[in-house]
Amino acid sequence: MPRFYIPNLSEQNILPDTELCFRLPENTVRHINSLRLKNGECITLFDGKGYEYSARLNIQGKNAYCAEIWEKNAVSRESPLHIALIQAVSTGEKMDFTVQKAVELGVNEIYPVVSAHSSVRLNNERAEKRHRRWQEIAISACEQCGRNLLPTIHPIQPLSTLLTALPQADLRLLLAPQGSLKLHDIHNAPQRLTILIGAEGGFSSAEIELAQQSNFQAIVLGKRILRTETAGLSTIAALQTLWGDF
Repeated sequence: MPRFYIPNLSEQNILPDTELCFRLPENTVRHINSLRLKNGECITLFDGKGYEYSARLNIQGKNAYCAEIWEKNAVSRESPLHIALIQAVSTGEKMDFTVQKAVELGVNEIYPVVSAHSSVRLNNERAEKRHRRWQEIAISACEQCGRNLLPTIHPIQPLSTLLTALPQADLRLLLAPQGSLKLHDIHNAPQRLTILIGAEGGFSSAEIELAQQSNFQAIVLGKRILRTETAGLSTIAALQTLWGDF
């Protein structure tokens, strides 16, 4: 069933056994038209805060699309493992791909950072534009995969700045070729963890030292060096297998 993100639905007074006809915003109408949905078709709406709504499409005119909502449910499809991904911004569409797939894999927060070897350098306007795009990608990924809680996409910031102000976590992992620790060497199952992934050129020795001073442990995934868009996603999948819902 098609799913659509409506952020202000939680502000509506939707009571059991009481139908509500909610007018859909323009961006949702464009999405509905692209899918060629017909009047009367059933759809699902979600608010990004944990609720989803069963509804029926009511097309009242060219620009008047409504959803007849008849049911509201708290539905969680979240992993018990809270994962924060710190990802050095990569080039081209690699970062878009990383955001999309990380959301599908269950990441709760994404911190895009600029590191010493990052080839992407954005001014404030371009950084804000990329941030908005990643938020849209996260929404689209939630629509596709069924998540009802919208992950947080933080603004771009320097890695050194972020490392001085990170929230607490049970475990902090840095993916680095020079690491000696493997995931199966970790015996205490965490509930909250943070993983740090470099850009195409990896991290400088100074950044690795700074991360280790911030309690990051350097790990390796096998004997192969992974691309930046592979490294984070592979790590997330492995973490969900060990301690999450895979």
